[in-house]
Amino acid sequence: MCGIVGYIGGRQAASILLDGLQKLEYRGYDSAGIAVIQDNAIELQKKAGKLAILREQMSVSMPTATVGIGHTRWATHGRPSDANSHPHLDCSGRFTVVHNGIIENYLPLREWLITRGHVFRSETDTEVLPHLIEEFYTGNLVETMQQVLKQVTGSYAMVVLALDEPSRLVAIRNDSPLVVGLGDGENFLASDLPALLAYTRRTYILEDGEIAVLTREQVQVFDQAGQPVAKQVFTVNWEAKQAEKDGYAHFMLKEIHEQPRAIKDTLSGRIAADGGSITLHEINIPEAQLPDINKIFITACGTAYHAGLVGKHIIESLARIPVEVDIASEFRYRNPLLDRHSLVIVVSQSGETADTLAALREARRKGARVLAVTNVVDSSVAREADDVLYTWAGPEIAVASTKAYTTQLVAMYLIGLYLAQGRGTIKPEELKGIITGLRELPDKVNAILKDSHGIEAFVRQYRDCADVFFIGRGLDYAVAMEGSLKLKEISYIHAEAYAAGELKHGTLALIVQDVLVIALNTQVTLFDKMLSNIKEVKARDATVLAVAMRGLEEVAKEADHVMYVPDTHQVLAPVLAVIPLQLLAYHMAVARGCDVDQPRNLAKSVTVE
Repeated sequence: MCGIVGYIGGRQAASILLDGLQKLEYRGYDSAGIAVIQDNAIELQKKAGKLAILREQMSVSMPTATVGIGHTRWATHGRPSDANSHPHLDCSGRFTVVHNGIIENYLPLREWLITRGHVFRSETDTEVLPHLIEEFYTGNLVETMQQVLKQVTGSYAMVVLALDEPSRLVAIRNDSPLVVGLGDGENFLASDLPALLAYTRRTYILEDGEIAVLTREQVQVFDQAGQPVAKQVFTVNWEAKQAEKDGYAHFMLKEIHEQPRAIKDTLSGRIAADGGSITLHEINIPEAQLPDINKIFITACGTAYHAGLVGKHIIESLARIPVEVDIASEFRYRNPLLDRHSLVIVVSQSGETADTLAALREARRKGARVLAVTNVVDSSVAREADDVLYTWAGPEIAVASTKAYTTQLVAMYLIGLYLAQGRGTIKPEELKGIITGLRELPDKVNAILKDSHGIEAFVRQYRDCADVFFIGRGLDYAVAMEGSLKLKEISYIHAEAYAAGELKHGTLALIVQDVLVIALNTQVTLFDKMLSNIKEVKARDATVLAVAMRGLEEVAKEADHVMYVPDTHQVLAPVLAVIPLQLLAYHMAVARGCDVDQPRNLAKSVTVE
């Protein structure tokens, strides 16, 4: 997820672009750059690192131009560097592009463009765009972009500046956000509203497939066939600080609602076109070596550890390889039995988690192959692992992880299916069925988010509870652990998670009147056993909130309250079941007056042991 700005008008573009990027730096902060037209040439200034580095570089000589584009980057393809920073140029220096998203077919496009004589300067997927524009340019930038878009698959918001047409900007949106700001004798572009609010509150919100053409005096919007689109002006009535959260009260709530997009991005380019197989180009384990893997270790901390627990179930059930899951802070101290036949999967949102990094180094020292699952390109974990599978969650600002967790779950499914198909332990029809379910997850998460009013009503009734127990079996137990962590870390309510079958081995002593029990019951094969566990706690006068899958409505006969999630393949249920628990934790914290985004005593990235 990156930040895009654009300006065309009568004022100095560079300062407006830099100010806009400052407002968007939360969207990406490993490099920044701007491009303007000055003295009949495109002047490009870009720098790896925080925006302040670029500002300092430009303070010596600020370009005097009235049209330009800018970008602050969250690295995906290619490590943070000056060369990989946006904007990107074509060979001739006539076209420059900023882009947010992923060009899925950039490799074949790049190879084809090289055969046509184009020279590439970066490792990014984005750089194919200015070269494609150069290749197809007809003398009309809008017509050219219509041809370019026919060549490209993926998600994108992009803005193009052309030396041949200096009096306009062309912007296109597909899956990634882009907003037009309407001024008087000037117009603006941004990937989020905060960059615009100092200049205008009148906006067009671009929809997928729309092309916007900005001049100083007007903004025209077309569909990809070139037909005009009538846009309604959206007047922003939020304060700038609030708009940074897209109108959400907290970053955590915003990030919960970003999960459909994050899941879709993490799946993007990793499923074959026919939906029948997984294609993980990032993993370079020779196919002949897959049968030699006789043990997998997953090691992580906190929320990432809970994703690893789901990963264990998935890999063992699909790929039929034994899996151990370790808390990273304990892994190296038990002298694990590792060798060259071991695969160690380390999971870290930031890629800088100290304990996880130490576990990675221990694994490498003992000769094991290491696969990293992380959200940050060129992080320490990514650099030191043998293979890296990136999650495309985008920057996560709230301390309590939400979209990073669900994308880690998706990564676990991708790895499990990849290993299973490589080892021949899954039937093609089962593989295709799970892949179909993966593709449906974004829409099903959206459905839960749109129907969450019952959670707020529940919170109003139980906001003062002192103790909460989360119970589940199988995959639901792993989700119960994550739900418990979310609740305790932001609402400060004492919460514990237990395997439901363990209740009778001690925990029932704590189940008394008014204790709240959250019972997860999404696993069809374990449904009846979970009903028995619900009856056990009800017999001790507990209050039960059940989270169940549609079609398992019998749970309502035993539980006091039920939250349903859409039906899906049973192994995929954790992705859906955790959404109500995230919302429950969030609304509990709000109701209790807690600092949702920055809970006490916690930090986003733990870089010390």
